[in-house]
Amino acid sequence: MENRPLVSVVIPTYNRQKYIALAISSVLEQTYKNIEIIVIDDFSNDKSLEIIYEIAKENGNISLYKNEKNLGFVKSLNKGVGLSKGKYIARLDDDDVWCDVRKLEKQVDFLEKHKDYVLVGGGVIKINKDGSEMVRFSVPEEDKDIRKVILVNNVFAHSAVIFKRDDFMKVGGYDEQFGFFADWALWLALGKVGKFYNFQEFFIHYLDQEDNRLNSTRDRQIRRRLLAKVKLSNKYKRYYNGSIKAILHSFASYVYSFIPLRKKLWPIIFKIRSFFFGHPPYKYF
Repeated sequence: MENRPLVSVVIPTYNRQKYIALAISSVLEQTYKNIEIIVIDDFSNDKSLEIIYEIAKENGNISLYKNEKNLGFVKSLNKGVGLSKGKYIARLDDDDVWCDVRKLEKQVDFLEKHKDYVLVGGGVIKINKDGSEMVRFSVPEEDKDIRKVILVNNVFAHSAVIFKRDDFMKVGGYDEQFGFFADWALWLALGKVGKFYNFQEFFIHYLDQEDNRLNSTRDRQIRRRLLAKVKLSNKYKRYYNGSIKAILHSFASYVYSFIPLRKKLWPIIFKIRSFFFGHPPYKYF
């Protein structure tokens, strides 16, 4: 295994004392062992740092960096990748868990055998705060199918991906102007220099924090993200199909955020959405 390429696992964290140990443990349990784990603490004020220090004492491949002030998620991400030494970058959010111990092994093997691919992801199991499964879904597998829909739908779960560090640097890393959509913007940029692939296997337990928030909070976030999503569609419309549909979808999401009792009306809303935009490219189980 020592001859296999180094994988850098980048984990930005902020006040996640409840979850960070589980996230790191899921990396340490991987069958692929040639890894370094880079944790960027974004000026936490809970016990996150103490927990990470204790884990790092027993694992020499963990490097912990603390921001001197809160920089935000995207800047912390770019800092983490900038400090990395690996050929490949794997991402993990501080409240998610890799549920397949062979995740890295499978993804690295694929990238080593397919040199023209730049970004590889996989399926998601969404869980609630109690750890119970809510739903699981897979995303389009082949490059040609991903490219048909990626401008309208983000079909790569951030914690499920692995990508080439050199190509990340080539495209300029995470673009801070897109904020919450910085990962989506990175995928679109990487797609200009290489191909996409998604394993049809479930790689992560994704904690649905949105489910715990008030509807009004989620609605405000949807509306703030509208402009960023429109900018994203305009920037990459030359490289992918569906720019008009992507912009219309953004405005439809904006309108959707104002609909009262939308959970009860979801079957009707889903039919309307599918009529105008086609079925979402996610396969639910």
